[in-house]
Amino acid sequence: MTVPATPSKSARARLRAPLAAICAVLLLGGPATAVAAAAPPAAHAQAQHQGRGTLVSVEKLYTLATPEDVATELAEAGFAGDTVRHGVVAYRLVHRTVDVHGRPTTASGLFVLPLTDERRLAAVSFAHGTGSHKNDSPSMQRAAFVSAPVIAYAAAGAAGVAPDYLGMGKGPGLHPWMDIGSETTASLDMLRAARAFAPRTGHALERDVLATGFSQGASAALGLGRALEAGEDRWFRLGALAPVSGAYDFGGTELPALLSGEVEGKPGAVYAAYTLVAFDRLHHIYDSPREVFDEDYADGIEELFDGTHTGEELMRGTPGSVDELLTARGREVLAHPTGALADAFRTTDAVCTDWVPDAPVRLYMASGDKEAVTANTEYCRAALDRNGVDAPVVDLGAVDHQGSRHLGSNVAAVPEIVRWFAELRNC
Repeated sequence: MTVPATPSKSARARLRAPLAAICAVLLLGGPATAVAAAAPPAAHAQAQHQGRGTLVSVEKLYTLATPEDVATELAEAGFAGDTVRHGVVAYRLVHRTVDVHGRPTTASGLFVLPLTDERRLAAVSFAHGTGSHKNDSPSMQRAAFVSAPVIAYAAAGAAGVAPDYLGMGKGPGLHPWMDIGSETTASLDMLRAARAFAPRTGHALERDVLATGFSQGASAALGLGRALEAGEDRWFRLGALAPVSGAYDFGGTELPALLSGEVEGKPGAVYAAYTLVAFDRLHHIYDSPREVFDEDYADGIEELFDGTHTGEELMRGTPGSVDELLTARGREVLAHPTGALADAFRTTDAVCTDWVPDAPVRLYMASGDKEAVTANTEYCRAALDRNGVDAPVVDLGAVDHQGSRHLGSNVAAVPEIVRWFAELRNC
């Protein structure tokens, strides 16, 4: 993959200097700064031709009428309510997009608006973490772990926009897990659908997108940010970037951690299984599951990731360790990928390395994370630093949710990101 020329740090500093003058446009809600829209680039013209982002259907899901109602439901999902300022209303949007091969398809997502008279709202795009069932997506669950962050951003005064991803929510087909390209297109097209629908509610979305995401969604947020800065939409642009606990070096750091046992027990086995099944669907890395999975699991492992099996079924159908799951061939495929799989991993591992964001960036993580190991965040920070990008790491500390430091990082990060976005508004 071609890496763009990297400006010196002094040049980057000069590029960043104007941000101080325009940082007031990074709003959670408030007056707009008028900027003329640029001419659409080729990517946008293609998107328009394919109808990407066009609304297919809208369903009003629920209203949390008061800040107290929001805080109560966030608390039930394990999230703090101290940044809540508004009640919210939530919608499911189904929209047109493209699949991993560029063919027309549809996807869904959650759109949450604050109950406010403010007409112009900043969009916060939140990309959720890994799920296996179609319902493990923001538009399918009310004030649950995958939807609570979207509600929290809206309750703070933004328009919360969350893609379900391809094959999740109401989208057809199978979910192409950790496929950065399709996560990016689904995220961007959900933003377009939200912008198209917002005027029906008396609101309009500002140009600057505050992009964030957790775990799988951290890489998706970086993909979205890169697309916005590349001009793939003529309206939206990147305002700030705040990914949380991502596997940014999936092939080079995360998979070795799975194979070594650093990602412990059941989570390691589940992620290893998901990797082989999902990447085989796109890149054909084995002819039979028995080549890579132990015979006790090979016959049913692919069906566990068909979008119809619950997390509980997934837990029952996978062993307690990577060693019990993989054959020698399966371990070799993940330890030393070749061909199309190696190419795919180079793409997942380039989310921090092959671009130079102009917008402010912060990387959030929790010390002791045993799922998205923290070396991933250091890898991303160092890669951005080599490109002259100041991307501070915010260590959230020893935070846990339901016994998981990884899940705890999402819970702890949301109010911190709300406050950072508010600081950008007031800088």
